[in-house]
Amino acid sequence: MAIKFRGVDFLEFDSLLTDEERLVRDTTRKFIEDNLIPIIEECNRAGRFPRELVKPMADLGLYGASLKGYGCAGMSNVEYGLVMQELERGDSGVRSFVSVHSSLAMYPIYAFGSEEQKQTWLPVMQKGEKIGCFGLTEPDFGSNPGGMRTRARKSGKEYILNGEKMWITSGSIADVAIIWAKTEDEDNKIRGFLVETGRPGFRAEDIHGKWSLRASVTSSLSLQDVRIPESNLLPKTGGLKSPLMCLSQARYGIGWGAIGAAMACYDCALQYSLFRKQFRDQPIASHQLVQEKLTWMISEITKAQLLALQVGRLKDKDKAGPQHISMSKRNNVWMALECARMARDILGANGIADEYPIFRHMANLESVKTYEGTHDIHTLIIGQSVTGIDAF
Repeated sequence: MAIKFRGVDFLEFDSLLTDEERLVRDTTRKFIEDNLIPIIEECNRAGRFPRELVKPMADLGLYGASLKGYGCAGMSNVEYGLVMQELERGDSGVRSFVSVHSSLAMYPIYAFGSEEQKQTWLPVMQKGEKIGCFGLTEPDFGSNPGGMRTRARKSGKEYILNGEKMWITSGSIADVAIIWAKTEDEDNKIRGFLVETGRPGFRAEDIHGKWSLRASVTSSLSLQDVRIPESNLLPKTGGLKSPLMCLSQARYGIGWGAIGAAMACYDCALQYSLFRKQFRDQPIASHQLVQEKLTWMISEITKAQLLALQVGRLKDKDKAGPQHISMSKRNNVWMALECARMARDILGANGIADEYPIFRHMANLESVKTYEGTHDIHTLIIGQSVTGIDAF
């Protein structure tokens, strides 16, 4: 039985949003309902990224949406967060694509690039004509990216890159990769490089057999003596702080996106519980244990909405620190995964069928809980913030 999303707003959350913020949210919501929801289960079954939506999402202004100039929409951080919420309500993999392209590929060019690099890449990336990816994680270095083995060696007016990257969203469909490497001529300082994926020695291979993010492309990258001109160095990068600044942008969007996945699961479970009847021909929503689950879900979703909104308001004032973003990402993804599990429980056997979106969201959120900083890493970021003691 098809269940249509009805929106989730227990505490008049919409009253806290401006007209522009609601318009952005509602426009994205309609796009997802009309274009992604009808095909997402087929994409998930086939392990197919819906590339047919790349251009329509560009036309909607979703790429680099919070950046200013270069054809970008110039949205506020709250508006951008609401976009992420609606994308992930559709599917975490599709939100991941937009998030990586915007926050991890376009943002570092915007923040660390030369004007020539910005003019070359940002307009075409905003239009979806060129796709970007972000190469930081390596096979042996995930939570500890500072240990990376990828190296860049200066040779005349070129850099020669060697290394491996792993778990890279959009790696095999990207036109340009933001590769982070230790530069041998700068005492192994971490720098960012623009690497066009057609260069000799660059290879991207998809990771198959995923039970999660099946509608997203995930790849490994190999760089073997890849030569790039020195002008491909992102000149304002320097140290691990640079890629972590990019991750803060992406983590912020995830804090909102997870709410969308939780909303989808909660609303589906609520509607199901009202028409599914057991015992004396009564809807299962009449049972105390089911009501307890629904109450937990709507309470946690409401708290997550307020947390994400406050972090967004702080970010729009340039007052959001990494610890604030970590709290949003950590809490809201954990909450969403618990909502998915409770919703699956309410649906019983039907909860594992892709007639309903719940199991897909649950599987996706297992990845979301891990990437862009695991739950435990964000725990330590917040712990360091409140105690002043680094426990890494």
